[in-house]
Amino acid sequence: MTMTTDTALALWYVSPGLLDARPAVLGTGNLRLRTLYSGVSRGTERLVLTGQVPASESDRMRGPAQEGDFPFPVKYGYCCVAEVTEGPDDWLGQRVFTLHPHQTVFRADATAVTPLPPGLPPARAVLAANMETALNALWDSGAGPADRIAVVGGGSVGLLVAALATGLPGALVSLIDPDPARQALAARFGVSQAAIPDADVVFHASGSPAGLQTALDCAGMEAAIIELSWYGTKPVTVSLGGAFHAKRLRLIGSQVGQVAPSRRPRWSYGRRLAAALDLLKDDRFDALLSDPIPFAEASNRLPALLSEGASALMPLIVYPT
Repeated sequence: MTMTTDTALALWYVSPGLLDARPAVLGTGNLRLRTLYSGVSRGTERLVLTGQVPASESDRMRGPAQEGDFPFPVKYGYCCVAEVTEGPDDWLGQRVFTLHPHQTVFRADATAVTPLPPGLPPARAVLAANMETALNALWDSGAGPADRIAVVGGGSVGLLVAALATGLPGALVSLIDPDPARQALAARFGVSQAAIPDADVVFHASGSPAGLQTALDCAGMEAAIIELSWYGTKPVTVSLGGAFHAKRLRLIGSQVGQVAPSRRPRWSYGRRLAAALDLLKDDRFDALLSDPIPFAEASNRLPALLSEGASALMPLIVYPT
């Protein structure tokens, strides 16, 4: 389709395992934006692709500019980096992050976008939503200097959590993941591959019940396990008949939809997002992105990249100029 100022294409999840690029409305707002890159959240968007969004969560799961309803068909996504092509003079040419589905061109209000800070490449900025999740989880955990911290699951969120945790003075941080490639990525941030017994804080981000059991098993006395995985309609079975009660463990659900209680009186969503973008000014985070996928190929290639066991961390879609 020939692109004009009034037409756009967007990715739709149309049935289990199937995506389609369809004509899209630009929406409303005082800015017109041309998408440069968008990231695909492997955990969340895999559940969307497979139709595993629970009916009870369909309203809470709605993203800005989403069209359609779960399970299908639905236009979904939320890791978008775009360039302002129309709007007030002080906005023209700015590159911004915004929560928007995978779409070539769209309109939005200036209040819904956040300019990228100087020095942050636009491709890496698609990790902003995941960095917000990791930052929020660290706040939820109460982790501090010299703690022994285990991270179970080396996807993009788990690796971001591990990277942030290494910034705590004296903290010993370990990643537990069966994939040697992910262990190697974690090592770039000073994360150990050795298991930590009796951890003070454990983050679980593997998306599997077996990973959650591992997280429970490596937690020390009265430790906190921060649950970052979202299972959709998948049932989760873990063994609580062992030391769970004797150790007085705490299982804490962490989710980015609310600012962590410890920061909520002072931190707005905008302040948290700006902090996440600043934290991404580290070239090492480029390793969390897949090789760029042209938008024209995304509908065919994403199902494989979102499948269980796929090696890609954050699939990266690049848009036509």
